[in-house]
Amino acid sequence: MDPSGRASGQRSTDGGHRAIDTVVIGAGQAGLTMSSYLRGAGMEHVVLERRDRLGGGWQDRWDAFRLVTPNWTASFPGFPYDGDDPDGFMPREAIVERIARYAKVIDAPVELGTPVHRLERRTTGTHPFHLTTTRGTIDAERVVVAVGGFHVPKIPAVNAHLPDRITKLHSHAYRNPEALPEGAVLVVGSGQSGVQIAEELKAAGRRVVLSVGHCGGVPRRYRGRDVFHWLWGMRARGAEYGVPLPTVEQLASPALRFACNPHLSGHHGGHDTNLRLMARDGITLVGRIEGVAGERLGFAPDLATNLAFADAFFDERFRGPIDTFIERSGAEAGPDDREPVTFEPEEIRELALDSAGISTVIWTTGYSLDFAWIDLPILDDLGVPRQDRGVSPIPGLYFLGLPWLRDQGSATLFGVGRDGADLFERMTDDRLTAAMG
Repeated sequence: MDPSGRASGQRSTDGGHRAIDTVVIGAGQAGLTMSSYLRGAGMEHVVLERRDRLGGGWQDRWDAFRLVTPNWTASFPGFPYDGDDPDGFMPREAIVERIARYAKVIDAPVELGTPVHRLERRTTGTHPFHLTTTRGTIDAERVVVAVGGFHVPKIPAVNAHLPDRITKLHSHAYRNPEALPEGAVLVVGSGQSGVQIAEELKAAGRRVVLSVGHCGGVPRRYRGRDVFHWLWGMRARGAEYGVPLPTVEQLASPALRFACNPHLSGHHGGHDTNLRLMARDGITLVGRIEGVAGERLGFAPDLATNLAFADAFFDERFRGPIDTFIERSGAEAGPDDREPVTFEPEEIRELALDSAGISTVIWTTGYSLDFAWIDLPILDDLGVPRQDRGVSPIPGLYFLGLPWLRDQGSATLFGVGRDGADLFERMTDDRLTAAMG
């Protein structure tokens, strides 16, 4: 990589117009995965990245962020994990550096600082797609959109009604406890980010109130192995044994594509994030926010229900398939040695922010999609691109890295490579069909 931070083969443009066979939008893991397949096949392409630095969306995480998946899952096509701690959990800068190094290893033709403002389809010629960027326009035969699914921080409307004295921010803007004003912190949301930030704040000596939503929990280890060991096995060979990862077609509702990720942590060597234990150890748990009146917050009487959901999530969704996979594959596994936690926190219906000393509210409430820049009839009622395993109804337009693109593993470190290989094969088939037609 040269001193400017450009990957080997990266080009910079200052305007004008050009035509390129394939444009990949996004130079995170998904975009670079597609670039590796295109490069291997000798196919002309460029990878456009809106950021000025390689590393993908991992750069947007807080200072002490760590992977929730073990380091060995950061194995990309043509670039397997080569570190000395496969079962550890990378900090933010390590995964950012690994993504940047991947771009160099595969000689990806990345152009940094090049956001795409508009994507449209103008003609039926050899390069029908027209992209408007900050560095000029591009006509392309094919476009792969690989910008992930975490675009715009989602902040509930009640945020506007909180007292002006309160510091309000989304987890996207959170960096560390020292950057917050003194006082207690209300963390809203109990997915992966919420529980980890709550733990970090408590360890820093803050009083923490955690508003618990409808999020499941999974154990860090199950039957002697990290839980992702079993999920990876099901991703790779589950279909062979009749227990593949859940697919998008099996979701009870399309809205579940946006459900929070089960809480878990890669901090301190990796550990469970059991909400009941967090309550027992001093974090105040409350239900969902129902309303605000001045300094007073009202909470729904759903804490017990949400805790029960979190408790049962793994056993109802994953334990049976994992046990079946272990049995049918003959994998070595120990007993289920999890110990149940029965602590029952008090149900709090109302809280005075000033009396509780709360100075900050952090929304760990996820992200919304933003594909408004795609000027094509491609989005469903929820704003999600319509596609089948990455192939859109518009010939030549593809997607990679979306949550639930194919199944529950699609947006994970260990799922994008598999999806990318499948998508590249289908893109190649489409190209041959077009050439023969």
